[in-house]
Amino acid sequence: MAVSTAFTRPVKLEVLLHINNTAAVAASSPAVALSPSQVRIPLKPTRTTKRAAIRCEVASNLLVETTDHDVNSDQSANTSSSISALEQLKTSAADRYTKERSSIVVIGLSVHTAPVEMREKLAVPEAEWPRAIAELCSLNHIEEAAVLSTCNRMEIYVVALSQHRGVKEVTDWMSKASGIPVSEICQHRFLLYNKDATQHIFEVSAGLDSLVLGEGQILAQVKQVVKVGQGVTGFGRNISGLFKHAITVGKRVRTETNIAAGAVSVSSAAVELALMKLPESSHSRVRMLVIGAGKMGKLVIKHLVAKGCTKMVVVNRTEERVVSIRKELKDVEIIYKPLSEMLACAAKADVIFTSTASDTPLFLKQQVIDLPTAIQEVGGVRLFVDISVPRNVGSCVTDVETARVYNVDALKEVVAANKEDRLRKAMEAQEIISDESKQFEAWRDSLETVPTIKKLRAYAERIRVAELEKCLSKLGADISKKTMRAVDDLSRGIVNKLLHGPMQHLRCDGSDSRTLSETLENMHALNRMFSLETEISVLEQKIRAKVEQAQK
Repeated sequence: MAVSTAFTRPVKLEVLLHINNTAAVAASSPAVALSPSQVRIPLKPTRTTKRAAIRCEVASNLLVETTDHDVNSDQSANTSSSISALEQLKTSAADRYTKERSSIVVIGLSVHTAPVEMREKLAVPEAEWPRAIAELCSLNHIEEAAVLSTCNRMEIYVVALSQHRGVKEVTDWMSKASGIPVSEICQHRFLLYNKDATQHIFEVSAGLDSLVLGEGQILAQVKQVVKVGQGVTGFGRNISGLFKHAITVGKRVRTETNIAAGAVSVSSAAVELALMKLPESSHSRVRMLVIGAGKMGKLVIKHLVAKGCTKMVVVNRTEERVVSIRKELKDVEIIYKPLSEMLACAAKADVIFTSTASDTPLFLKQQVIDLPTAIQEVGGVRLFVDISVPRNVGSCVTDVETARVYNVDALKEVVAANKEDRLRKAMEAQEIISDESKQFEAWRDSLETVPTIKKLRAYAERIRVAELEKCLSKLGADISKKTMRAVDDLSRGIVNKLLHGPMQHLRCDGSDSRTLSETLENMHALNRMFSLETEISVLEQKIRAKVEQAQK
């Protein structure tokens, strides 16, 4: 399902272009002075561009609320007055967003919580992930995002400035993209925050949350999220770090436990399900058709071979993949047919497996009604085993008396039998996940010091450059380039050596015994000593840039 590009976000910053008039009224009227109770979201330096946008929105809304003045009456407000109006919020005692760190949030629907009919509408094809990330990050309260969309789940991972508002915005986005009402999504979704969200993606990557416990394909899908996200604006440090760590966890769990030993995949479960529904005496005569020769289709073929099937027809868009599979399985007769002959092949098949990426059904009721009945050994009933999301077999096919349709949700009865054995192995995996979750949280906490590190370096560099210019001016204009370079190197060396100690005490990477609390105490101390919090705000510069962009 393609992600709609029709979503539009109201331009909240445009109000800033007219704030000067409102600010003037507010300044002249005590009745409209901003009180701490009115100021729900203050400004604070050193936050991200998205925080700037939110505070700009709230600033404009608060000022508009406190006066009857028509903001839209003046379209020529200048940037400087807009910024000065925001200073009132920056000095407020109220401090909501600046004291509450951004949250990692998972908004998801899986095979455990939602039917396939809903998941297929929400599914986002891999090619659309970058666009989905961009649209999600354009929402007011979302800083970073990633999409994990598979046959068993549709999960959106975000870094949200506000948990409640971020969840609401993402849910609205999902509703617009899929056409499913928000109320229905809320009925089936699950929400996880911070540590719970971290543990969830680690469990997903390890195969603990899969329909088939311990299956390995999900790890490859998590890797694909990272591969697709590289270079995409919005697949930022927190989300990227989360998914990369999840890959490490998935590998470690499979290496150090036996959870994957004997584990079946969705594809093998599909084969097991088909054979369960057929009379055992008919297994040797059943005519098998596999539609789709991608990863899932290839696994279906392999599992059919493992169950003793020596002949099958494979329908695919191109023959290249089928030839590759045929070379790998030399003792099996694999007949290739193009997609144009799909219905003709279906007429000669008793069991049909579908696993294509088509976002429209390949089989509908009228097409299936017209097919001849299956062989009497299987009771004249043709089986459709559809492991695709979106589904390849329309739900209307279930109305055909001579057909039985099974989708991924029907595989639960297959995996229930061998799930109990691997649950014991899952206990070992949980210990690994708990340890890795603590490591990830410590890494994320250490990111708190990054702004201070940058500000301290910038502070020292400004002093170095200013003093260097004074020195060079005293030496005169006729000094050689070699001397200039030597003086410059000397100044850099002195600054770097002086900063080495403070920088070491701002890092919390596990290389020493320093705790996170000690590191954060060092950060606050350096902020006070060098007045880093009161410098010209990087946030203010970003606000200016956004206002200028809105003016174009």
